Amino acid sequence: MQFRLLFAALLATLTATAQTLPILSQNPTSLRWYRIQTPHFKVLYPEGFDQPAQRTIQRLEQVYEPVSAGLDRRPRPLSVILQNQTSVSNAFATLYPRRAEFFTSPPQDPALLGTLNWTDLLAVHEYRHIVQYEKALQGYGRILYTLLGAQGLGFPSQVVTPGWFLEGDAVGTETILTRSGRGRIPAFELATRTNLLTRKPFSYAKAVGGSFRDNVPNHYELGYFLTTKLKRTYGPDAWSKALNRIYTQFPFYPFSFSNGLKQVTKSAGNPNGTRVDDLYNESVADLIETWRKRQASLTITPATLYPVSAEKANTPRPVFTNYRNPQYLSDSTILCLKSGLGDIPKLVMLSRNGVEKRVYTQGLILENPDHFSATPQMACWIENRYDPRWGQQIFAEIRVLDLATGKLTRLTHRSRYKAVALSPDNSKLIAVRNETDNQNRLVVLDAKTGRELTVLPNPTNDLYIHPRWFNLDAIVTVTLTKAGKTIELIDTRNGQKRALLPVSTENLSNPQPYTNAFVLFNSPRSGIDNIYAVDVASGQVVQVTSRPFGAYHAAISAGSPMGQWIAFQDYNTHGFRIAEMPLDPATWPPVAKPGTVADQTTRYFGPLLNAGDKTLSPIASDSVAPSPVSPPERYRRLAHPLNIYSWGPVFSSNGQALNLGIQSQDLLATTQLTAAYTYNQSEQVGGFAANVSYQGLYPVLDVGFQTGNRRTSYYLDRYNPLDSLRTDTWRYNQITAGVRLPFQLTQSRFNQSANLSANYGFMQVSGYDLPGRLFTETGNGYLHTMTYGANYALTLRQNRRDVGPRLGFAVSTQVRSTPFAKAGELTGLQWGTSMNVFLPGIGKHHYIMLRGAYQYQWGTPDANKLYRFQASVLYPRGAAYIPFDNLAVFGGDYRLPLADMHLSITRLLYIQRIKGGVFTDYGRGNSNQVQYDSRGVPRAIVPFSTYDWTVGTDLSFVFNPLRLRTPLEVGLRTTYSIRTGQYLLQPLVLDIGF
Repeated sequence: MQFRLLFAALLATLTATAQTLPILSQNPTSLRWYRIQTPHFKVLYPEGFDQPAQRTIQRLEQVYEPVSAGLDRRPRPLSVILQNQTSVSNAFATLYPRRAEFFTSPPQDPALLGTLNWTDLLAVHEYRHIVQYEKALQGYGRILYTLLGAQGLGFPSQVVTPGWFLEGDAVGTETILTRSGRGRIPAFELATRTNLLTRKPFSYAKAVGGSFRDNVPNHYELGYFLTTKLKRTYGPDAWSKALNRIYTQFPFYPFSFSNGLKQVTKSAGNPNGTRVDDLYNESVADLIETWRKRQASLTITPATLYPVSAEKANTPRPVFTNYRNPQYLSDSTILCLKSGLGDIPKLVMLSRNGVEKRVYTQGLILENPDHFSATPQMACWIENRYDPRWGQQIFAEIRVLDLATGKLTRLTHRSRYKAVALSPDNSKLIAVRNETDNQNRLVVLDAKTGRELTVLPNPTNDLYIHPRWFNLDAIVTVTLTKAGKTIELIDTRNGQKRALLPVSTENLSNPQPYTNAFVLFNSPRSGIDNIYAVDVASGQVVQVTSRPFGAYHAAISAGSPMGQWIAFQDYNTHGFRIAEMPLDPATWPPVAKPGTVADQTTRYFGPLLNAGDKTLSPIASDSVAPSPVSPPERYRRLAHPLNIYSWGPVFSSNGQALNLGIQSQDLLATTQLTAAYTYNQSEQVGGFAANVSYQGLYPVLDVGFQTGNRRTSYYLDRYNPLDSLRTDTWRYNQITAGVRLPFQLTQSRFNQSANLSANYGFMQVSGYDLPGRLFTETGNGYLHTMTYGANYALTLRQNRRDVGPRLGFAVSTQVRSTPFAKAGELTGLQWGTSMNVFLPGIGKHHYIMLRGAYQYQWGTPDANKLYRFQASVLYPRGAAYIPFDNLAVFGGDYRLPLADMHLSITRLLYIQRIKGGVFTDYGRGNSNQVQYDSRGVPRAIVPFSTYDWTVGTDLSFVFNPLRLRTPLEVGLRTTYSIRTGQYLLQPLVLDIGF
C-alpha cells in the first residue's frame, strides 16, 4: 500500500516566467464518472462500478467512528476516488489535495491482503491516515493550516510526525478492527523477527534511515511495533494524548515529537519519561524476549541450502539478496527469481555444482515479482504495461519464455491478469483475471496463442490466489470467500469445485500439487509461515517443514535414483535462500485441519482487544452495515475544475522568490492552477503569475499569464574601464500557451519515455529607459517566441546500490524562434540538441556517462533587434556561459560509491553513503562579434572563437538529518579550468529528498 508524502508542494514556485506544471496520472477522457454521498463521504467511481462503489461507501460509513475513536478526532467529509482502470493493487491518502484513492484490483500477496476483502482493508487503513491528518488540526497545526492550507497542515502531520508513526498506527488499526490485518501475518514481521533473533539490533537511526547493505525493515513494520508498544504500556489512548501535547507545544523545535512523547509518558507514571529512542529500545527488548520464547519451543526440520545460496550467505558482509520461488527444471537445477539491494529482479538458474546463470531479466513488475510458473521447457509470469498516455491505466500482461531458445512472447495485450501458471504439458495456462467491474475470473488460455479457451464460473465472486495445475484437466487454488480462505480443486472442463479444507481465517497461500495424493501449501498456523500438506482423499493435514523463520513456495523434483526432493525458499538475515530436503511423506506429522484449533500466531497487539472502555470489536468482512446513500449522479470533470488546497506564502527552491497565492487541483487530476503575487528578492521587484494546465485530453494544454516589474543593470561602456553601470526598472506582460504529449513507453527491463511539446510566448515591455540592452533582454516593444521540444530516454532500471543508470541513452532537442516578429521587433533563432550515453563502470554499481551537445544561434551582433535565448544545452561545468553562434560541448562522468556506512552523529545526523566522481567537460564555440574603436564606435565584424575545458571531482554524502526517513544528498564540487588555470569550489545539491 502506498502512502504518498507529496511534500513537494512546499517547493512549488510561481516565478515571473512561464512555469510548466507537473504531469499527473489521469484516466482516459472517454471514461464517465459518477458520485454517491453519505454524511461523511463522497465516492467518485467510473461507469459500471456501481455495486462495488455502494459497498465501499457503506463500509466507510461503518468504520468512520471506530477508526476515528483511537485518536479522538472526527474528520471532515472526505472524497474517495475508486480507480478501476489499473491492474495494480494500491491506495493512498493525501492532503495535496485532500482525498483518498483506492486502486480496486485485489492483490495476490497474502502478506498484504491476509483474509480480508481488499476494499475493506483500504477503508480502514487509508481512512486512518485521514484521521491522523485531522489530529494535527490543532494548536500550531491549525494556525499553519489557516495561513497556508494543506502545505501548512502537512508540516505537523507529515514532517514533525515521523513516517513510521503514520504507517505503523494505520497497520495497527487495520489489525485491531478486522479479522486479519498485517499485524496478524507472520510474513509481515519476518524481517524484524529474523534480524532481532540473529544479530545485534540496529540503532534507531539506522532503523529509520535504512541501509545500502542490510535489510532494514520498512516504516510500516517498524511503526507497527513502536506504536503498539506504547499502547500496550500506556493504554489505547496514549498516542492521542501524546499528539495533543506535540501539536499544541509551540514553537516547534527539532525532536519536539520525541520530547512531547517524553512529557506525556512522564505524566502517565514513568519517572524518566519515554523518548522515541527509549520506545524503540523497549520495543526491541520486548520483541526479542517474546520471540525467543516462541523459538525455543520449535522443533526444526533440517534442510540444506542450495550451493549458490549458501555461498552468498557466507561471504564477508553480504549484501541483502533474495532467491525466491524455486521451480525444478531437472533434479539438479532450479529456476528462481533473484533480487535485492544490489540486483534488479531476474530469473536465474541454480545448479547443485554451485553455478548461477542468468536466464532473463524481467520487465516492469509493480507487485509480486516472485510469482511465476515454470516447467523444464518454459516459464511464464505477469508483467505490467502502462498505457502510453494515461497513467491510471496500467495493464497486466502474460509473458512466456522459451527456456531453450530464450525467445520471449508477449502472450496477451492490454489485459488484466493477476496470476498465471503453466500446465505440465505446456499446452495451457490457468490465469486469474480481474475485470473493471471488480469481477474475478479463472481463465484457461492456450499457451501458444493466448486465446481464452474457458472462463470458469464464479457466481459468488470469490478471489482466486496462486492457482496451479493439479493435472492436465484440474487446477488447485487458494480461494478467498467472504467467510475466509480455503483450498479448492476445480475441474477446468466443467467448473466443478471441491474444497480440500474447511473455510477459515487461516492465511493460506502457494498451493503446490504433489502427484495426485497431496497439495502442499503455506500456512502461519504455528505462528511462523511453514509448508503443510493436505491429503486430497482424506483431508488430513500434515506439517512438512518447521524452519526457524519461515519456509515458502514449495517445489517438488521429478525424482531420480537418489529419491525426490522438496525445495523451498528459506529465510535468514541476509535474505531468502533456496533450501532442499528429502521428500518423505512418512516423516510428516499430522496436524488438525485449519480453523479447527486455536491460532498460534504471536499476537503482539493482543492485549489491546481487552483494554477497558476503549475496546473496539473487529469488523466482519462478510457483511456491511447498511447506511443511506444518495442516488448516483454524473460527475463531470470540467464542471469541477477548481479545488483550492493550499494558499499563502511559499518560498521557491532557490530561495530567490517569495510567492503569496493559491494552488488548486481537481479531484480527478485533470486541472491544475497556480496563481500568486511573486516577489523577486534578487531584483527587488514584484509581479503576478498564474498558470493553468488541463490534462484531461490526449495532449496536455498549458496557459500562463505573468505581469509585473523587472529590474535590469547594464554597463554602457564598450571598452575598459567598465564604470558606467546603470539600473532601470521596467514593466512587462507575458502570455504563454502550449501543448505537451508525455508518453510512458516502458515494456522491458529498460525504463522508456518520450515527450513532445510546443509552446508560444508573447511578451510586451514598456518603461525600459536604458540606451542599450543585454541580448537576453527585450527592451521596449514586443517579443513573440515559439519553442518546440522533443526528448526520449531508454535507461536500464537501477537497484538501490547503483549510483546511476548503467546502460542506456537519453536524447533531447529544442528549437526556439521568433516566427511572428514584424519589422522593428526582436528576432532570434536557437537550436540545441544533446545526448547522454550511460555505460557500466569497472565496479558493479559504478557508471559512466558520456555526453555531447550542439547549439546554434542565429543573428548578427550588430542587429538592432537581435534576441538571444538562454542556453538550451549544458555548458562546461565551472565555466561562465558564452552565447556563441555555434557551440559544441563534450563531456564525461565516472561516478561510484566510495563507502556504505551506518554513522550516527548524535541525534542530528545519520550518514549512509559517501559517493565520488570525476568529470571533464570541453566546449568550443565561435561567433561573429562587433569590434569597437577607442571611442566606442563600431568598426568591424570579426570572427571570434574560444574554448572552455574543465575537469573536476565530486564528493557527496547521503544522509538523514534530524532522524527524518527521507535521505538527502549534498556535497562539494571542485573544478579546475584548463584554459584559465583557476580553481572553483562549489556546493553540490543532488537530492533534497522530496
